Amino acid sequence: QVQVVESGGGLVQAGGSLRLSCVTPVRPWYVNAMGWFRQAPGREREFVAAITWNGDQAKYADSVKGRFTISRDNAKNTVYLQMKNLKSEDTAIYYCAVDMLPGPVLRSDSYEYEYWGQGTQVTVSS
Repeated sequence: QVQVVESGGGLVQAGGSLRLSCVTPVRPWYVNAMGWFRQAPGREREFVAAITWNGDQAKYADSVKGRFTISRDNAKNTVYLQMKNLKSEDTAIYYCAVDMLPGPVLRSDSYEYEYWGQGTQVTVSS
């Protein structure tokens, strides 16, 4: 089982910022892409953002475009999600996931991602 570990969640006021990190030992060249998903209470897990293994392509959900930025540092096996201008509706558990399918393709369906972290809670107070 591949370990995927998220960190950086917390409590922030609306309009504030947070940066999430995701570390996995999987070597970048074996990975098509890394993705971030989130799940709010009573709601289905939804796509947030994804980035190719070399970082040259990124994809975002419409709800976070212009506010969130996904990036990666392959030297550290780490993917980041910089979140700015946070809103109460961004409150959720955020999950990092690894897409091992052939690429380069940026996928937004959770079932296409093979490895998942345990999630990190983000709470935005209004």
